[in-house]
Amino acid sequence: MNHSIQHIEKNLMTIKGQRVLIDRDVATLYGVETRDINKAVKNNPDKFPKDYVLELTDTEKNEVVENFHHLEPLKYSKTNPKAFTEKGLYMLATILKSKQATQTTLLIIETFAKIRALQQAVTSSATATGKRKNSLLKKSGELMADLLDHDLTEMESETTLELNFAVLKLKHTTKRKKE
Repeated sequence: MNHSIQHIEKNLMTIKGQRVLIDRDVATLYGVETRDINKAVKNNPDKFPKDYVLELTDTEKNEVVENFHHLEPLKYSKTNPKAFTEKGLYMLATILKSKQATQTTLLIIETFAKIRALQQAVTSSATATGKRKNSLLKKSGELMADLLDHDLTEMESETTLELNFAVLKLKHTTKRKKE
């Protein structure tokens, strides 16, 4: 398995207000066919409530195909893809028992956790001041670096993270290098 947090983050999308992975991407990550993923959902309906797996509408499917070029083959599919929320991915992991499924699930959990931590740090830093703000900026920079390239190790404590919002600009730098 040669997947990374960056690979998972790249394929995450927001549908109906939730961060999700499309069934086709989930199948690739788990090393199975898309039909196997959908069969697992169909055979275990009690394990997949409606907020665990979302069925895309035609409009959502077209939008996904337009914005994620690797999903272009879905354009010709007669069935609309399913989108798995974080909870749905955890539940799927209880059904798919392979070593690759376990490793991939751990990576997915780490990705979602880092995204949540980054969102929280950025939100908190908007109102923080002094040392607390500097600490939050450093944490944001480290999380961002982990999400973008987790194979790097910190070599200096200087960090650059620049986020521009309408009323707020944050800047923090972390220098890292390949091990």
